[in-house]
Amino acid sequence: MIERGYYGEFGGAFIPEILVSTFEQLVAAFTEAKADPDFWKEYEHLMSTYSCRPTPLTFAENLTKHFGGPHIYIKREDLNHTGAHKANNVIGQGLLVKRMGKRRVIAETGAGQHGVATATMAAKFGFSCTIYMGERDVVRQRPNVFWMERLGARVIAVRDGTKILKDAINEALRDWATNMDDTHYVLGTACGAHPFPEMVSYFQSIIGQEARRQIMDREGRRPTRVYACVGGGSNALGIFSDFLNDPVELVGVEAGGKGLETSWHASRLASKDGTPGIAQGYKTYFLQNGEGQMKETHSVAAGLDYIGVSPILASLREEGRVRFEAATDKEVLEAFSLTLEKEGLIPALESSHAFAQAFKEAPTLGKHDIILINQSGRGDKDIFTVAEAFSDANWLKFIKNKAEEYHA
Repeated sequence: MIERGYYGEFGGAFIPEILVSTFEQLVAAFTEAKADPDFWKEYEHLMSTYSCRPTPLTFAENLTKHFGGPHIYIKREDLNHTGAHKANNVIGQGLLVKRMGKRRVIAETGAGQHGVATATMAAKFGFSCTIYMGERDVVRQRPNVFWMERLGARVIAVRDGTKILKDAINEALRDWATNMDDTHYVLGTACGAHPFPEMVSYFQSIIGQEARRQIMDREGRRPTRVYACVGGGSNALGIFSDFLNDPVELVGVEAGGKGLETSWHASRLASKDGTPGIAQGYKTYFLQNGEGQMKETHSVAAGLDYIGVSPILASLREEGRVRFEAATDKEVLEAFSLTLEKEGLIPALESSHAFAQAFKEAPTLGKHDIILINQSGRGDKDIFTVAEAFSDANWLKFIKNKAEEYHA
């Protein structure tokens, strides 16, 4: 039987009978891999030679001067292969797929970063690949769809429900239930039924391991606060992992959308709108109504536009170990611009939520303090969203001219 994988009262494995044997196989493969020292060595070797790890820790000198207080450091997951932290998880799961002898992988994606990473891993290992993506996200993240397809993946636009990430997950689960014998579902975040929360966090822990060594080398002491954006929670758990037992404040930043006082947000833990429930195979805080039906969510960042959150983070919130805040779309775009202008870095809009909260709190800290921000991905993918948000006339002109060329 599957060990239920609870974190306090959250987690579990609420799965249909048809998937039980598949999950048991996955639990066995993961347990065996963790116990094999050669597995992690193979993983680290592949991440260093193929995915450019370790990623740098950048001292943000200009932002530090701008706020006049704490030293600000940025963990550069944007320099990981495929442009985000997502590769950490998919490469690890790819090695498990090889161990299990399966030949096809499927995945869900919101912002497209996990989809690109999965398609890249499939190309590297020679797997067939199908990616499910909400139709709304296909439109706003078209560049990533282009790359997924060029990498050989089949991208299926999900037109059911609200046509965003939660609906893509539902479709991927349906596919898996039908094709479980030869297919592995590469879940992209630390959510879902056991063992996915533990497994994804295990592979993402490479971020925290590196960050701890790097900050100790640079400063000789631990950071005062660590900030990470929170959608499902994989990048946050990755960088938090090596600081959980230290006197370091950990801050998860959710999508505040148009404000927590509105219904246009995706905050489960920082708002009063999230309530415990069971969906998509696990128990956590969901944005749901009194009948347990999932609400519509909103974020300027497609990767944070999700109704649930990792059961591990839900438990850490209950324990008071992680503080959760929310950044609005407006605050995120302002932080995005400031980071570009001061440091020449282009953070993903997801990552910009962490920057926004760090910037709000930096003036309250002193010069002896250290802030560590996880830049979970790069913002090239967000060019359409950002250009529209800033009403960039030259970009609009470019798009119109391109459209005319295609119709010529």
